[in-house]
Amino acid sequence: MQHGVDRMTPGGRTSDMTETRPFAELLAAAQAGEDAAMAQLVAQYEPDVRLVARLRLGAALRPHLDSLDIVQSVHRSLMVGLRGGRFDISSPEKLIALALTMVRRKVANHWRHLQRQQRLSGGDGERQNVVEVLASLQAKSDDPHELLAIRDAVQKLLAGVSPLERQLIELRLEGYSTVEAARKLDLDSDVLRVRLSRLRRRINELGILDDWL
Repeated sequence: MQHGVDRMTPGGRTSDMTETRPFAELLAAAQAGEDAAMAQLVAQYEPDVRLVARLRLGAALRPHLDSLDIVQSVHRSLMVGLRGGRFDISSPEKLIALALTMVRRKVANHWRHLQRQQRLSGGDGERQNVVEVLASLQAKSDDPHELLAIRDAVQKLLAGVSPLERQLIELRLEGYSTVEAARKLDLDSDVLRVRLSRLRRRINELGILDDWL
């Protein structure tokens, strides 16, 4: 894990800026608005964020979203949240974990936003095969063996849910909000939120669909 930022000196050498600065002190300075401290915090999580952003986009989202846009969005959200005192971070590991959670949620939110735009513009056309959609979203490469393994996992998931839960999964993937999905399914939105929460817990145990619903 990188704990400092290498800065080029006039003589062409690099020096570590945070070698003797405790994480708690660095965090407090960033929260107080010190740009240099924020830059040093960024250096601690950025390599992991860049890697996960590239992996999470997958074949389905690469044409629509650049991983660098996701990285910059995470930077902005963390900066605003830290300076607003909204995050409880006590270690570099927790900072990285928070940043990676933001990556996953931002990618999933962007997918739903794209699907919602397409649906509202009347361009949804024929509904896509949910197995293929989920496999393409979860795949980290175009490796056919990986895609096959993910398809099997998705099919196992869908075989274990009720018809209503499958409808809910499909609607969420198409960009429907919880309120819109409840209206579509003729259910109370609060009841549907409870069912969606339970469904998320179940599918997260399978290691797929982390944030897509």
